[in-house]
Amino acid sequence: MSEQDEMPVRKPEKIKLADHRTALVKVERRLVLRSALSLGALSMLAGCDLQDNDSVDKVLWSMSRWNDRVQALLFRGDKLAPTYAASQITNPFPFNAFYDEVNAPDIDVSDWRLEVSGLVRDKQPWTIERLRALPQAEQITRHICIEGWSAIGQWSGVPLKKFLQAVGADTSAKYVGFKCADRYYSSLDMPTALHPQTILALDFRKEPLPTSYGFPLKVRVPTKLGFKNPKHVVAIYVTNENPGGYWEDQGYNWFSGV
Repeated sequence: MSEQDEMPVRKPEKIKLADHRTALVKVERRLVLRSALSLGALSMLAGCDLQDNDSVDKVLWSMSRWNDRVQALLFRGDKLAPTYAASQITNPFPFNAFYDEVNAPDIDVSDWRLEVSGLVRDKQPWTIERLRALPQAEQITRHICIEGWSAIGQWSGVPLKKFLQAVGADTSAKYVGFKCADRYYSSLDMPTALHPQTILALDFRKEPLPTSYGFPLKVRVPTKLGFKNPKHVVAIYVTNENPGGYWEDQGYNWFSGV
């Protein structure tokens, strides 16, 4: 009998996903960033050791920020996203979040207040009733998800520009940030915040927002990808420091619009 025959047979070890989650998140982030690279960006990587994660990540993040600046330069405040007829509304409109639909936050609107902070004159919290007293706008626009699907919905609410004017926001500031009841957060550049189609949506199909679509308040930005449309908003602030975002801080392009 050979030595090989005498060696005990070892059972394969089970791979535990939890043991590798941190590494997987890093790989996913790098893949997201690489997906946006141009040939010019790839040429910048030519001098990097691709095993050197820090060096590659620095280049990838640098190019992502460069993409942000280019998209911002191409943005036009008077260019509108396409609108659609009521007959084209997607039914049912899909649910999308970083959690299952049953885990969407259950918010008591009688206790809900919208906090306002940062570079604004009036920091008094807002109730739903006070928001509904402002001028309202309606739109039927397409929600485009970064995952590759899209859907047409009907939204109505307060133009964000009107709200920022009402609180005396410094509209020369760079960013408007949003915090949500479900731990989500995101932000917009000020020109996009002032775009006529950017609204604080209170209704979906002429009825108060369902929980799954962001009750009681959702930011609707048809000129941006879907993840730039935060739901269950509880706070708005104006700042000159980039607030980032839930997915943006994991590698998604921050501007993500046209």
